[in-house]
Amino acid sequence: MIDQEEKYTFRFMTVDDLEDVMKVERDAFTTPWEPAIFLQELTSNQFAHYIVYEEDGHIFGYCGMWVIMEEAQITNFGIHSSHRGQGHGEKLLRYVLAFLRHLGVSKVSLEVRVSNYVAQQLYKKVGFQKGGIRKNYYADNQEDALVMWVELDEDG
Repeated sequence: MIDQEEKYTFRFMTVDDLEDVMKVERDAFTTPWEPAIFLQELTSNQFAHYIVYEEDGHIFGYCGMWVIMEEAQITNFGIHSSHRGQGHGEKLLRYVLAFLRHLGVSKVSLEVRVSNYVAQQLYKKVGFQKGGIRKNYYADNQEDALVMWVELDEDG
């Protein structure tokens, strides 16, 4: 889908996108996923869906999710630092939630570092609520993860 007003594109990620997605991944995360994880997700995980967000063919954001029946979990969400603070994270997240709603998903969860207040504010803005804590969730520093949930209604 192309946003005619701003000429940004959302589309499904392909294996050919891995190099560009890894640039975003390495920029966005202190412990980035390895390319092999994305490759496995794209080629072997029947529950995985990945969407990229690009400007003039240049990928600057992406979101991965697992969809199992009427529930989904956002597994990975990143916006390159060159595009942060411009509303792109919210646009990508709203697009993903609309996509999930279209698939019949009614409940979406994710984990976010307890220290990542910026991301938490974004998630709250689109309706996510705090659900609990996963102790020592992050392998790099044993930081806790905040679990957040949103229930999707049919009307959007």
